Amino acid sequence: MDKNIVIAIVLGALVLIAGVQAFQLFSLKNKVAQGSVGVNAQTQAGSSGGSPQLPSNLQNLPNMVGGC
Repeated sequence: MDKNIVIAIVLGALVLIAGVQAFQLFSLKNKVAQGSVGVNAQTQAGSSGGSPQLPSNLQNLPNMVGGC
């Protein structure tokens, strides 16, 4: 195959991927604007009435990485 044809095919694939990602980003932006995207920590805090609890493997994270 000619070198220019290979470059054109790769460029076309990259443009197609960028178009798909732009569409996904646009639809995600609309979902966030409508408020239909939720966060798991917020729903747990709302159901328990208090502050959200960290998972047990993250509660002593500063000690695991040598924090003060």
